[in-house]
Amino acid sequence: MEAVLPPRPRIYSIDGLEDRVRRWERHNAESLIALACDVPDEGFDALEVNLELPELKLAFVRGTSHSVIRVGTLIEEKPTGSIAVFVALRGEAVFDSTSSKRVIRPGQLVICDPDQPFVRDFGHGLEELAITIPRSRLEAVSGVAELAGPIVVDAGRGHDPYGGALIRLAGRSLRKDAAVPVPEELVVELISMLVAGDRADPALSYRAAAKIFIEENIANPVLSAADVATATGISERHLSRVFAVTAQSVPRYILARRLDTAYSYLTGSDATELRTADVAQACGFTSPAYFSQSFHKRFGRTAGAVRRTGPA
Repeated sequence: MEAVLPPRPRIYSIDGLEDRVRRWERHNAESLIALACDVPDEGFDALEVNLELPELKLAFVRGTSHSVIRVGTLIEEKPTGSIAVFVALRGEAVFDSTSSKRVIRPGQLVICDPDQPFVRDFGHGLEELAITIPRSRLEAVSGVAELAGPIVVDAGRGHDPYGGALIRLAGRSLRKDAAVPVPEELVVELISMLVAGDRADPALSYRAAAKIFIEENIANPVLSAADVATATGISERHLSRVFAVTAQSVPRYILARRLDTAYSYLTGSDATELRTADVAQACGFTSPAYFSQSFHKRFGRTAGAVRRTGPA
């Protein structure tokens, strides 16, 4: 069976290009959401780091002052069938929809239906994360068929834990160097928690909390299912039942996340300066032999070969 390698982000920049607005609109239509751009006379520069997963599309976006518009014929011609999440990292953005007008500040995220009209204005430029998820997939996990209107969540430090985890995970996966592959199912679960709120299935809440704890403790060599259960506030048996619906045990999930993290280190720009034994230790492996065996089984190549030559 062919090994499935973690997808890698790709960078798109319009710096130095002619006809920048048209190129930017075309790139976003192909990679994220079709939008019409309104830019000031003094020019426009933008960069986007894109990551495409089997179901989700993620992007880190940086740009100078402009507005984006999604209304009327554009929605009819290029519907998304998705729900979008926008996370403000720097600069305030005005989000204007048919139901509300809000100023979105750094640390806040807005969840909306991009097949409903909206205008987003970035008067001082922007730096943000964007995620799209198929509406049908979100409904299947969250139980929410449609959004009554945009949802704004304060995910800054000390606020919503699911929103904060979503920002950290997406940000790590979109780094230009040594991007840590994002666990797609966890991103779906986190967005589902934000959409469902108090109506969320308790099992979904426990599973998301458990996976967040695993992400934050992946380097701990003695991390166990018992530790995860205690941190989540449920019994180990209950935790096993919560994970059973994903057809993956807690130990196998931890191993997969350790290996994905190791792969990111071994394919970064400074990978040739690292020792595979150090990478194994940094990812929570106590046995170099077990790490090597597990890595080769997962990716079809040795860790040393990946470190020397990069992704296949």
